Amino acid sequence: MSTNANQYGFYFNQARCNACHTCEVACKTWNKIPAGPQKWLRLFKWYTGTFVDVQMHTLFAPCYHCMNPVCVDAAEGAMYKEPKYGAVLIDPDKATNSSLKAAWEACPYGAIVFESDAPTAAASKCTMCIDRLEKGLLPICVAACPQRALDFGKIEDLRSKYGTNTQLEGMPDPTKTAPAVVFTPIGSRKQLVPYDTQSALQLLSTSPNGTTKIFNSPSDVTSVPDGTVRRNKLMMKPTSVEELMYLTVSDND
Repeated sequence: MSTNANQYGFYFNQARCNACHTCEVACKTWNKIPAGPQKWLRLFKWYTGTFVDVQMHTLFAPCYHCMNPVCVDAAEGAMYKEPKYGAVLIDPDKATNSSLKAAWEACPYGAIVFESDAPTAAASKCTMCIDRLEKGLLPICVAACPQRALDFGKIEDLRSKYGTNTQLEGMPDPTKTAPAVVFTPIGSRKQLVPYDTQSALQLLSTSPNGTTKIFNSPSDVTSVPDGTVRRNKLMMKPTSVEELMYLTVSDND
């Protein structure tokens, strides 16, 4: 376990992220990771609320290089926490498919990713861009973010600058793992142009020429049965690579 003095970590401002996926693309490009489910950095996107009051949420999810990495214990020597930056890394000489699957099971964030659902699929994970750190550079995801939603540094410095919040809504309890990350939540949705939502829904319930009823009452479109909207909550540990791709794909793809 690293102490705060030598633990580096990430900062993510959910309010600034617009889900452009530049961080994901930069990560794959720098690390020469092929297209597909081996995403060392996953950018999750989901929605809450109903029409006309819908809010988009995002989550920057690399490995959070926890100060108490339960994955390391579960991997039985296949993973370790290096001392200079506090990065949680895979030891390629000791790693086996079964040891890394055990580590994935233990990790509440699903940071270890597999190239397929095959029983012998290769596994890999975020390295904190330790190769770049050794050259005095930021992790590629942080350097690439056009919205400046990311930061990186010693965890104690990030906490001094941004606060101590280590959990966003829907995320696992961070108490046991102590992730090396700080979050700023998106906050409540603000109505930039004031209008009465009920009146707007009444207007939208009828076709522009007034001849066709689209829905009978506002509750028809605001009371959505559970399951109607699939990406309506955060799911950090998908059950298959297909589900991982669905949960982290851009709506524009």
